[in-house]
Amino acid sequence: KSANPQWREQFDFHYFSDRKDMLDIEVWRKDNKKHEELLGMCQVDVPALPTKQTNCLELPLDKHPGSLLMLVAVAPCTGVSISDLCVCPLGDPSERQQISQRYSLKNSFRDIKDIGFLQVKVLKAVDLLAADFSGKSDPFCVLELGNDSLQTHTVYKNLNPEWNKVFTFPIKDIHDVLEVTVFDEDGDKPPDFLGKVAIPLLSV
Repeated sequence: KSANPQWREQFDFHYFSDRKDMLDIEVWRKDNKKHEELLGMCQVDVPALPTKQTNCLELPLDKHPGSLLMLVAVAPCTGVSISDLCVCPLGDPSERQQISQRYSLKNSFRDIKDIGFLQVKVLKAVDLLAADFSGKSDPFCVLELGNDSLQTHTVYKNLNPEWNKVFTFPIKDIHDVLEVTVFDEDGDKPPDFLGKVAIPLLSV
């Protein structure tokens, strides 16, 4: 019930330097559980933003009244990666040794915010739900930790996809839960939900 809402939410996106994507933002209005209406959209040209500083942007909504006020910071991020199994970051013995030293007992209080990082190997899925009329699905997998999100590529026409990817996240809160969701890619339409699993970090 507000024409001037304040969300004060922060989201972290992993933006790899070889990409030139625009950040798309949509504002929606909810009447009830079933009815939603698009109130406008805008874009942020991420490569054009100055780095290592917080940019205050007031973005007019396209073809609709109103604007969106947001703070966008582009900063180098360490510890985040997507790689193939054959170049797994923790597979290198010297890398493991450096990590052991970094998180040893004597270094516990050197950087309180540096809790550690989580490495996840997404190998495959088995016997997925068929979402297409052909009796197949086009599955991809999304990993979310806090407000961080990474995803695999799509394996087309397959109910037993193999991704064989390694994802690395920096941990910001040891009480976070890793959520792994499998979706079916559906062209321009929103993806179909195929299943989900939640893994509390404290259980690892």
